[in-house]
Amino acid sequence: MTPSPSSPSRYRRTLAALAATVCVATATGLAPARASVVEAPAADAPWVVSLGDSFISGEAGRWAGNSNEPADGWSRTDRAHDAATDESDPHRVYGASYDSGCNRSDVAEVQSLALDVRKLNLACSGATSSAVKLPEHGGQPFKGEPSQAGQLQAAVNGQPLRAVVVSIGGNDLGFSDIITDCTKEFVKPFGGSPCAPDAAKTVQERLPGVRQAAADTLADVKAALERAGHAPGSYRLVLQSYPSPLPEAARIRYPGEKYDRLTQGGCPFFDRDLTWAHDDLVPEISATLAGAAHDAGAEFLDLSRAFEGREVCATGTRQADPGNPPTGETAEWVRFVTSGVGQGQLQESLHPDSFGQQALGTCLSLQLEQDAADHRCTNTPGKGPADMALAPRP
Repeated sequence: MTPSPSSPSRYRRTLAALAATVCVATATGLAPARASVVEAPAADAPWVVSLGDSFISGEAGRWAGNSNEPADGWSRTDRAHDAATDESDPHRVYGASYDSGCNRSDVAEVQSLALDVRKLNLACSGATSSAVKLPEHGGQPFKGEPSQAGQLQAAVNGQPLRAVVVSIGGNDLGFSDIITDCTKEFVKPFGGSPCAPDAAKTVQERLPGVRQAAADTLADVKAALERAGHAPGSYRLVLQSYPSPLPEAARIRYPGEKYDRLTQGGCPFFDRDLTWAHDDLVPEISATLAGAAHDAGAEFLDLSRAFEGREVCATGTRQADPGNPPTGETAEWVRFVTSGVGQGQLQESLHPDSFGQQALGTCLSLQLEQDAADHRCTNTPGKGPADMALAPRP
């Protein structure tokens, strides 16, 4: 589909999305509970520490929804944009971690906790289990930083600790490459085919290894904490799963498998692949991680349906425009597929944006306010990131 020269923003969006298909392969029953809001933590408050990958580091936290209109900092969705200078600096959101690509945002899940705790985010975008494990068990430096378990041990030695929350497994599975292959099929010039049949087989082959890697990672976290003086039972250890970034085909705003999914929506996938990713892939990953948590004696926080109705291109959500800025009640909570040409980074694609990160922070707050158990977190239709609900996991 060739964009009209009279539509420059759409033209730029098309180029970005097309470039993504070339570049992304190299990238990387209780009543609803409510979290309380607190002021700055006390100096002796316990720590909550996050470890793992991009879904907990805060990747895509730069963005407050999605927009194809470049004016006014992409319709005020770019939180790194300075209206006075009309320039963007991602360091405003990611700090020094932007330079390494870890992208720990100011609204990352642990930073969005509504609890009287001190917060430490050691997670790094792109991390596999080897980036978290202790060196003697195969842990390796990642993006210029030592193993996260080693960093954790040093950070909480002699310090009060409330909880450690871990997000791991997606990169061990190769989730990014799988989704990239699905996108590349959709944009083939002479017609591709759904990726789901082949991808489903690959996933099934890899899931047992993902479970073992996640369980081993949790074991190393516990070992690091014991070395730092924290006995089992003196803190909470939570393994969480991933929210679905995409709706099933029945709920997509762009029906008909047309190129508007690419040029406007940033969701270039066939119907079959959308439904497979939402209905099968994400729940299968979640079930695998639940098993790993049980293997390691950790709690499990199921986030697989936390963004239901708030995914990229989902009906009931909208993109922002200059006269209609985004809100957490109406915006998508996931970054749409982009190339990193002109509008953010490629690696931010299909990650929780600032609304999504804050929603996950609410989920974790609710988890830690309840007794230790497995829970599922969901959103409240028509409400913002503060209105999440927690219930026992089915």
